[in-house]
Amino acid sequence: MKSRHLFTSTIWVTMAVAASDCAIAQSAKVAGDEHAATASASVQVKSSANSYLIGPGDTLAVNVWKEPEISRTLPVRPDGNISLPLAGDLVASGRTPVELQNDIRKQLLTYFSDPEVTVVVQEAKSHKFNIVGEIEKPGSYVMSNPMTVLDAIAVAGGFRDFAKTAKIYVLRANPDGSRTRLPFNYKRVIKGQALQDNVELLPSDTIVVP
Repeated sequence: MKSRHLFTSTIWVTMAVAASDCAIAQSAKVAGDEHAATASASVQVKSSANSYLIGPGDTLAVNVWKEPEISRTLPVRPDGNISLPLAGDLVASGRTPVELQNDIRKQLLTYFSDPEVTVVVQEAKSHKFNIVGEIEKPGSYVMSNPMTVLDAIAVAGGFRDFAKTAKIYVLRANPDGSRTRLPFNYKRVIKGQALQDNVELLPSDTIVVP
């Protein structure tokens, strides 16, 4: 009897250890997945910030290290330029913050041996999309972050009762002045189909909801 009791106890201990090891491994996997997801999100945000194109109406914080008389916060004028002491007028529109800060640094090399310049977009107002038609809140919206068609529909309050959600499209301006029509079938997208239709919006895109 004692031998049988010892054998049974050994089995229970073995099962408990195995279960504990399994739980630890599962926790480690979850932690690893969360860490990977966080790292991926960080990289995406950083990449997005570096590729942002400045436009008229944006507010920029220009900082020149140890030079408070030059550092300042200023808007991008309608002509797409900014004015900075010693650097003069500079083209900001269509440039990334990194490109602009490099331009400012080159201009200041005449006055300083090794100026350290940073440019931060404090208010992003130039990137806008339009949404019209059978939507609750049609109008023009600022894109402070990357947005897809689904994001835009949510921001605009969703559809009205008689919206033809299978016939939505995005009008996108081309450099030559023409427009491209991009179809968006809401019913298929929310079912996990035609996900390629849920494009990331570009400034001046117009979403039409028939």
